[in-house]
Amino acid sequence: MMWTHVATMLGGLVALVVGAEGFIRGAAALARHFGVPPIVVGLTVVAYGTSMPELVVSAVAAFEGRSAIALGNVVGSNIANIGLILGLTAVISPPLVDGTLLKGELPWMASAALAIPLLLLDGAISRGEAVLLLAAAVLFTVRTVRSVRDEPGADDRDDASAVDERAASAERSALLKAVAFTVVGLGALLLGGRFFVNGASAVAVAFGISERIIGLTVVAVGTSLPELAASAVAAWRGFSSLAVGNVVGSNIFNVLFVLGGAGAIAPISGDVQAQRFDLLLLVGFTALAVWVMRGARRITRVEGAVMLAAYVASIVWLARGGG
Repeated sequence: MMWTHVATMLGGLVALVVGAEGFIRGAAALARHFGVPPIVVGLTVVAYGTSMPELVVSAVAAFEGRSAIALGNVVGSNIANIGLILGLTAVISPPLVDGTLLKGELPWMASAALAIPLLLLDGAISRGEAVLLLAAAVLFTVRTVRSVRDEPGADDRDDASAVDERAASAERSALLKAVAFTVVGLGALLLGGRFFVNGASAVAVAFGISERIIGLTVVAVGTSLPELAASAVAAWRGFSSLAVGNVVGSNIFNVLFVLGGAGAIAPISGDVQAQRFDLLLLVGFTALAVWVMRGARRITRVEGAVMLAAYVASIVWLARGGG
């Protein structure tokens, strides 16, 4: 029976990854077909698409009344993005931080992290509060698109790449194929999310582990695997700086888009006192990330090792029933 639950969880995870890939490919092809500039596609369709595994898992969990998994997935994913993904990337190849992050995206990431404990002070994230988070996600997206398009030479890059994108799109997918990828990818996401949540919950019950711990660890790392793989490969090939933007953007979208979307489906309950260790970890790791990204500099291997060690220590502590 245990292996059945594990197989269900792993099968759901595979469906999530495959579904996200199909959904992103299809949605991006559709956007290009209707004349949306590639840079806008990257900042909107792809950005939101890479958050789909987290969104689906948290939304399914919230709908089924498993707030601990829904909330733990977001909190745990953001911790993993910093401690595991950014830490491992820095150890492999120290990434260069863009100095504009300090004035642009980092305040959003810090604010998003602080928003979770503040919203939970009354014991739940209501639908109204979730809608506000979604509105903030739209505002952040619009701001990001405008700031990139206002950069010198941004329009030229769009024009040049649009030709390449249209040519590539014409070769690999017609409109019907794009629609098929989108629909099938979305279906796989929804199905995979349900299997993953149900499997993870069953494993938690079988081992006597709380859904909160499962959400913070297994579910969070599982939904972050695509970002982890992409960042590790990028660092290995000398493009480690991509991981910095990936971590910052993911942490912002996880709170505003994922938690907002899940909360809009069903209110998410949470006890600040009972989850104080999780929330302290989130705020602490976020503060650590802001510190290592404090200017136009490289995140050193030592700093990466500290982040990675802190993440491993926190997971071991949680696994042993700490917090």
